Amino acid sequence: MSQETKRREGVSPKTDELASTLMGDALDMLANGEAFEVLLAVQDESGEIKSYEFQDDGPEACLEAARARVGELPGARRYAITYEGAVADETGAYADALLLEFGERGYLAYSAFSLIDGKGTGDGFTWTDPAPAGEMPPLL
Repeated sequence: MSQETKRREGVSPKTDELASTLMGDALDMLANGEAFEVLLAVQDESGEIKSYEFQDDGPEACLEAARARVGELPGARRYAITYEGAVADETGAYADALLLEFGERGYLAYSAFSLIDGKGTGDGFTWTDPAPAGEMPPLL
């Protein structure tokens, strides 16, 4: 039996809280017009959360660096990564979105997105409830 078939489905409450908090923080930053490339939050076995921001390279390089950092951190139990991107709707048109990847040691990893509009407009900034975007390769 492979490692992949032994992974649990679903999301633990602690992983859900970590991912929701990171996404909420990122949405607040976007509403205030604060630019970022990639944000990462990692929680260890004791519950300590470490946050990282990747921004010195292009978006793809920052995302790859964030993904690599997850596996480099000793004791990492769960993680969440968020970044801006775009998603296609049913007509093939692209819309701005905040993308989220999250996972936990021993579980499958997932992604989600929230459509966004009005960056930097404070109360004029809008977003949709997060929608699932599929499974991701697990980083832990």
